[in-house]
Amino acid sequence: QVQLVESGGDLVQPGGSLRLSCAASERLVSFAVMGWYRQSPGKQRELVATITNGLLTNYADSVKGRFTVSRDNAKSTMSLQMNSLKPEDTAVYYCNARRGMLNFWGQGTQVTVSS
Repeated sequence: QVQLVESGGDLVQPGGSLRLSCAASERLVSFAVMGWYRQSPGKQRELVATITNGLLTNYADSVKGRFTVSRDNAKSTMSLQMNSLKPEDTAVYYCNARRGMLNFWGQGTQVTVSS
């Protein structure tokens, strides 16, 4: 069973930065696409950013220019650098990995942006 463990969530003031990490129990090269999703209370889970094995990236319009996703296949980790954080970025952030038709999820890490 693939395990994904997120870390790095915290309380941060508006305008601040955070770096989330996702550690996988298997080599990342086996996952064609990995990504970050988030979910706020009362809302559906939404895409934040994805990155392929070829390092092609895709971002939600709401985070473009502020967030950067990266992956290190050698270290089996994926990261999300979040800058210029806004209160509306408050959510539980989930790591996702896709292998063929299979989707794997982490347990999530809470990010709260508030003064």
